Amino acid sequence: MKGRLITLEGGEGAGKSTLLAGLREHFARSGLDVVYTREPGGTPVGEAVRALVLDPAQRGLAAETELLLMFAARAQLVRDVLRPALVAGRWVLCDRFTDASYAYQGGGRGVDMVHIAELERLATEGLKPDLTLLLDLPVADGRARASQRGGADRIEAERDDFFERVRATYRARVQAEPRRFCVIDASRPADEVLRGAVAAIEALRAGETA
Repeated sequence: MKGRLITLEGGEGAGKSTLLAGLREHFARSGLDVVYTREPGGTPVGEAVRALVLDPAQRGLAAETELLLMFAARAQLVRDVLRPALVAGRWVLCDRFTDASYAYQGGGRGVDMVHIAELERLATEGLKPDLTLLLDLPVADGRARASQRGGADRIEAERDDFFERVRATYRARVQAEPRRFCVIDASRPADEVLRGAVAAIEALRAGETA
């Protein structure tokens, strides 16, 4: 059986960590063999990039530098983790993937989407998620949630207008590829968010066995 790639996306404070914990429990009960990873991260190179781009001390990091670092980490993740797992027939749940670069570096930073698409072709060799769970939440609500976690990292410290552009870009991605995305209202209680995500995943599984 061919593996499947599921990605989690959303703005700051949308509840991805809470959903991920719930999905881990669901998959454990269902017996599905799942690899869990994140972006940037998932490999030694990726984790080093993560530490760099989130470091509040790196406030002078250029948007283009940030973008290239993200795709460098992504290329390593695709080759070391994602493709081997998918070829082996395993399912992968990845906290963020290429949509995040379009939203954060494209929408948020204003990098030309054409350049992002070129890097996507190079770094992923055409790999796209089979399902993307997008947790959608008004920026003000997400910022309020994120503020409860303590000190902000370099990206969390951006202004509200940055995150409004991020959210708008995610929504534009949904309009462009509606069949790939499952948009979940992240303002709902956590158990309802989990049920929505599980329903989308189980529909994908049903398609495998139909």
